[in-house]
Amino acid sequence: MGRFILGAIAGLAVLAAATFGLAMLGFFPTQANVAPPGLEGRVANQALDASMGRHAPRVTNPLTASDQNLIDGMKIYYVNCSLCHGGLDRKPAALAKNFYPPVPNLISDAPDDPEWHIFFTIRTGVRYTGMPAWDSVLPEQDIWKVTLFLSHMDKLPPAVQDYWQDTFNGAPAPSGKGKEDDKKQGH
Repeated sequence: MGRFILGAIAGLAVLAAATFGLAMLGFFPTQANVAPPGLEGRVANQALDASMGRHAPRVTNPLTASDQNLIDGMKIYYVNCSLCHGGLDRKPAALAKNFYPPVPNLISDAPDDPEWHIFFTIRTGVRYTGMPAWDSVLPEQDIWKVTLFLSHMDKLPPAVQDYWQDTFNGAPAPSGKGKEDDKKQGH
């Protein structure tokens, strides 16, 4: 039994060394405009979620979901986020296809993560993606406003929905509808 365990450990060590060697010799693609292997995407997403779960503090949004805070969050999103994450007119972002990993369209497929997770992602960014850390660009209160907007898109008050429609010629999808439509279209 001891030899089997030792053999398994040695086999894993050789596999890890071979993978590292292939990576260092340039055999793994690094282009941002080429679809990655499925295993790479799954591992990367699981690692990101695990890291967020371990490092992100479970903080509570100090702001209330008032019409003004939601509208402010929408405006901050439009100015700082829409170029990559999708416009408020519900059109895909011009740059979205040119990132690896792909940039989520936050308007068509609103994040279903808790607010502390969204806030931490915006504040600290995500390494090895195009997502920058906004903590030195936006005040913390503005990061919370964007977080509030993103986490409440499916349940915006009528005044905020009207503002969205009148100002950006778009509106949020009815509750859950954006995710279902995206699945039907193969997104």
